Amino acid sequence: MPQLGRFVPLALIALLVLAAPQLVRYYTDWLWFGEVGFRQVFGTILRTQSLLFLFGFVGALIWFAINVRIAVATMGDRRPSFVTREGLEVQLPGREQIQRLALAGMTVVALLIGLYAANQWNTWLVFRHAAPFGQSDPVLGYDVGFYVFALPLWQLLRGVCQVLVVLAGLVAGGLYLLSGSLASGFGTRLSMTRAVRLHLSGLVGVFFVLLAIGAWLRRAEHLLEPTALIFGGSYADVMGRMPASLVLVAACVAGAALAVLQATSTRNWPIPLAVGLYVAVSVGGEVYSTVVQRFVVAPNEQTREAPYIQYNIDATRRAFALDSVEESELSGDALLTAADISRNAETLENVRLWDHQPLLETFGQIQEIRTYYEFASVDNDRYRVDGKLRQVMLSARELNSASLPNRTWVNERLTFTHGYGMTLGPVNEVTSEGLPVLFVRDLPPVTTPGFTIDEPSLYFGEISSDYVIVKTRTREFHYPRGDDNVFKEYDGKGGVPLSSLWRKLLFAFRFGAYQIVLSDDIGPESRVVFNRNIGVRVRALAPFLDFDRDPYLVLAEGRLFWVYDAYTTSGRYPYSTPVNNRVNYVRNSVKFVIDAYDGTTTAYLADSRDPIAAAYARAFPGLFAPMDQMPPAIREHVRYPEDIFGLQARMYATYHMTQPAVFYNREDQWEVPAIDEGGEARPMQPYYTIMRLPGEKEAEFIQMLPYTPRRRDNLAAWLVARSDGEHYGKLRVFEFPKQKLVFGPRQVVARIAQDQTISPQITLWNQQGSQVIWGTLMVIPVEESLIYVRPLYLKASGGRIPELTRVIVAYQNQIVMEDTLEAGLARIFGDRAGGAPAPSQPTQTQTTATPGAAPSAAAAAPSAPAAIGTLAAEARAHYDRAIAAQKAGDWAKYGEEIRALGEALERMRRP
Repeated sequence: MPQLGRFVPLALIALLVLAAPQLVRYYTDWLWFGEVGFRQVFGTILRTQSLLFLFGFVGALIWFAINVRIAVATMGDRRPSFVTREGLEVQLPGREQIQRLALAGMTVVALLIGLYAANQWNTWLVFRHAAPFGQSDPVLGYDVGFYVFALPLWQLLRGVCQVLVVLAGLVAGGLYLLSGSLASGFGTRLSMTRAVRLHLSGLVGVFFVLLAIGAWLRRAEHLLEPTALIFGGSYADVMGRMPASLVLVAACVAGAALAVLQATSTRNWPIPLAVGLYVAVSVGGEVYSTVVQRFVVAPNEQTREAPYIQYNIDATRRAFALDSVEESELSGDALLTAADISRNAETLENVRLWDHQPLLETFGQIQEIRTYYEFASVDNDRYRVDGKLRQVMLSARELNSASLPNRTWVNERLTFTHGYGMTLGPVNEVTSEGLPVLFVRDLPPVTTPGFTIDEPSLYFGEISSDYVIVKTRTREFHYPRGDDNVFKEYDGKGGVPLSSLWRKLLFAFRFGAYQIVLSDDIGPESRVVFNRNIGVRVRALAPFLDFDRDPYLVLAEGRLFWVYDAYTTSGRYPYSTPVNNRVNYVRNSVKFVIDAYDGTTTAYLADSRDPIAAAYARAFPGLFAPMDQMPPAIREHVRYPEDIFGLQARMYATYHMTQPAVFYNREDQWEVPAIDEGGEARPMQPYYTIMRLPGEKEAEFIQMLPYTPRRRDNLAAWLVARSDGEHYGKLRVFEFPKQKLVFGPRQVVARIAQDQTISPQITLWNQQGSQVIWGTLMVIPVEESLIYVRPLYLKASGGRIPELTRVIVAYQNQIVMEDTLEAGLARIFGDRAGGAPAPSQPTQTQTTATPGAAPSAAAAAPSAPAAIGTLAAEARAHYDRAIAAQKAGDWAKYGEEIRALGEALERMRRP
């Protein structure tokens, strides 16, 4: 005992040293959650983890202590011993020593169980605050909330209890064998005392009760498992395995009764009989289900499985919010005219000609300004410019401390603390040099009318991943100006105050930076800003949510904000088919808004009807703000996120089929077309655009993706997600008649590659050492027809800046390649198709690739003399471009213009 007394303090000191880093992290996190305003989230999670740990640890320890005590009680006070061949007597541990050793081992196991229980805090919280879905499964009639919220907890409890019973049985059995109370040898009858029989048989009985509970829950689990045909219970499951589970419940209850019989008698056969009964029923149930599948289902599979296919269709459509998709049909044979092009000027003015990667590379070359600035990604959004809705692409100019020329601690943590400003430009305009036109550019920001940036500093972003300290005596670098730098002191409210030596010590320990304590530049007003990466930030604040891969920057009221979409997901929606074997229910229920300057973070509840979000709202009161509290200037930039639309589009390709017979035969299955890029076929990705949907009066910001029939290349339909106003989140699908051929993306790409004008020009550019970069092929719906647009970029040999060189336009059997989209449309539909007059005061460096406003009726239908004049002007334009191409040595362009000149002259000859 004296030795034990000396050991305890040493053990406590060692435990404290090992736990110190975690304790420091918990305390500094507590300070950070308070600074952000989410301390109740941290407190609720920590409190729940602590209670579950205590419950698991204490419960397991009491259970083990009771079983060990019962087992040890059968041992005598004498310490057993044996004599070796050499005549030495060796004494084994006595009862007290064995009890202490067993309890010490069981304490470690109980500690592990407690830690495991603490890690299940999310399962407990959603169970406790669960809300009904209002939808029941079609087989057992349970509310979906039972599967999402309750079933995981019951499975968890059953699994932990089974582990406890098995471990208690093994430990008790070992102690009984050691004490001689339980004896068995080869060919001899099992012998045990009455106490041993009562104890071990009781544990076996409890184990059978747990098996019975598991068999009962197994009925529900069948609705969450894949089968050969669908996800969820099939005919063989519902008619075979689920009834067999009920029989197995009865067998387990009988097994528990047999265990009690063995505990109260001297017979040894009841438990072996119970085990045999359990195995027989388990195997028999599976055999019976296999017989049902082979001899009842297989000969009539479509008929037998039809109800369950319908269950799967209905559940999947509800779980992915596909049951509300609005379906529309298009004729597929509408012919477009110049007047149609003019009427849809808003759509064609916003065709995205700049792809993300070429534009990101271009931004990096012309707008990073200094090596330590970096553009992490390019985002799509829409802004009002001169009263018109324009689609733009924008990127934040963040500071990457890893690229600093002199990477000292002072430079990285105190001086270079933030990025600066953004770059923003229209998606379809280029300068005469093939570079993007910019509405917001340079340092300090130079903006066009309508864009104002009062606070361009970016302390939080996609790159910012480490801590900085602000409000120090070291001047903070703001932005470069010529050969000098501009400095500015941080005046925001972000960061945890370093108001005492104690806090400095804690954060120095957390970040492994002794400079925090020793630096004279850090004073009582200084603040440490960390978790600056917005992905890390929102995941720390709401670890129970899933997040979109593409946060985006918004300029609103002169400040910069990040919008980050979050999802509530589950893999336990009965009969719903999962994506990637993980998620079979998803909602875009939450939107985070982060102020890029001071880090103020607000979570808005975007879908108040979602039961999972409602459960978290009850678990964390005050966590979510109503969506109508989002500032209007930010709300008008809310967009339907890419990830959820991608999931929905992937599922809708199959689950637009709502009839079991059609679904069974996959008669009308669609797929996302794959486009060859660099010799590799890649599925098309959803893309944002502004367009006027068929039947609508105004253009709007949407996201869309085309479909082709499975293993065919013609276009079948296109799916749209709307983002503006009251239409936010609504999905529409536009289908083409199955009996009509509408060219699909792969067919258009193949025709472009085979075009006798375009292909030689591409070959010529490649032979001259330039790199040709193909842009995204975009499907542009106009009225009830389609126009395909594909930009083409050229990167000079040894150059770093991709230039937008040509735009390819395809309509039905016509394919043209021009300098601008407007010129391409004019080639196909006539010079008045774009309808946009040249700017009244054009700049020398900026040209537009957009078709403009709609022409008047008189312009759309000119008189005969006017028509001749228009054709003459068109012929003259082609002649001038042909001569220019000849002088430049661009013979492919020359041939193309001569051919177009001939066509114009031929039209002039017609009456």
